[in-house]
Amino acid sequence: MNNALKSFAIPFVSGIAGAALWIAIQTPEKQDLSPSFSQFYEIPTQTASQTVSSSLGTDPPISFIEASQNSTESVVFIKNFSGTDYRRYSMFDYFFGTGPTQQVSTGSGVIISKDGYIITNNHVIDRAETIEVVHQKRTYKAKLVGTDKNTDIAVLKIEAENLPEIKRGSSRNLQIGEWVLAVGNPFNLTSTVTAGIVSAKERQINILGGDFPLESFIQTDAPINPGNSGGALVNVNGELVGINTAILSRTGSYTGYGFAVPVDVAIKVANDMIKYGEVQKAIPGVDVVEITPELAEEMKLKSLDGVIVTHTLRNGAAEVAGLQKNDVITRIGDWKIMGKGSFEEALSYYYPGDQLNLEYTRDGVSKNASLTLQNLEGGTGVIKREYYSSALIGARLEAVNTIEKDRLKIPYGVKISSLTRGYLRDLGFRDGFVITHVNEMPAKDPKTLGEYLEKFSGRLKLEGVAPNGQPFMQSYNVR
Repeated sequence: MNNALKSFAIPFVSGIAGAALWIAIQTPEKQDLSPSFSQFYEIPTQTASQTVSSSLGTDPPISFIEASQNSTESVVFIKNFSGTDYRRYSMFDYFFGTGPTQQVSTGSGVIISKDGYIITNNHVIDRAETIEVVHQKRTYKAKLVGTDKNTDIAVLKIEAENLPEIKRGSSRNLQIGEWVLAVGNPFNLTSTVTAGIVSAKERQINILGGDFPLESFIQTDAPINPGNSGGALVNVNGELVGINTAILSRTGSYTGYGFAVPVDVAIKVANDMIKYGEVQKAIPGVDVVEITPELAEEMKLKSLDGVIVTHTLRNGAAEVAGLQKNDVITRIGDWKIMGKGSFEEALSYYYPGDQLNLEYTRDGVSKNASLTLQNLEGGTGVIKREYYSSALIGARLEAVNTIEKDRLKIPYGVKISSLTRGYLRDLGFRDGFVITHVNEMPAKDPKTLGEYLEKFSGRLKLEGVAPNGQPFMQSYNVR
């Protein structure tokens, strides 16, 4: 029995000792199982080239402190006050609780000059009766310099000096995958900074109004929420590369992607409004569409790059240069045209009167054209649109331009825009209606029409064209 136990125990103990020795040899003295920064950010170093923005650097940034410090002091908080037109209410309205109710909406803006010019979104200050700007706990009354629905850009002016003007970068050199920060005031939380990357460029999401919407958005996954509109999208140097404008959401809050107007577009629009009071849009005289796989197959196109001409304006720049329907525009200057977004953005940097070299194909044959861009009136000089604003009728009236006349097939007219409280809205009108006749008299001049409507009482007959292109003729009793 003793011999049997010995024969079993000795091999067993020897086996345990051998296993322990083997583990001791294979196991390091100390093992750190906690995650390290390098485990999550092992990205190969890239060599910068001339085509890559200098803000990319060679490695992902460890922090965004410098970028935040360089940009947050240049972003302001904007308050839009509306619904305070007390002139339209009597003592009885207040007594019965039907008096005016003030509405306040908020957004963000970016200081672009030391003397108080601020860029924001048009929709942030839309229908504002009073605008306030809050910067570093000080509140300023703001003057509206100009708005552009085509890009959703607006410019404000406050009376102040030595303001922290933001440093500007270049949206054209911005690269997909580059780090960016969104700086603004979401949900009234001032000076908020979020980070992400550039997800795409030249993105069209079909949200802008205006007669010539320019959508070539920078898409980013930096969290953007209500209140961020009009704020800054900056690179890792804190340089402005875009104006935050929209989010893709079914809930009204951030769900993955935001969109910004490229800074090169926004600053050109802002400078035009400051200098001329009007965006100097350069018109090539064509309507274009994206190339879809179906259109490419139908037209036997080998590539989906470019845009297809669907209409040429009579006596416009493109028609004079020889372009025709179904031509495919592939390049403007040194800008390769990938789609409608890049087509619109490329044109946005030019002025009426500029010479433009354009490449296109017709029936598979490459061609070149040189054309002189025109303004909205068909000329080549600087234009200032004719406006008449009236608080009584609650609208801004403006003369229709050459492009609108061609599209609506009318010889003249006055368009209703920036509709607010007033009897035109009470009569059922909305932005975009064009009045061609009032009491059977031609409507050509905004001021003449505005003053006539302000003074008129009795039976009013208006004729014109609705925003959908349908003609209308309606009579009203005006007191």
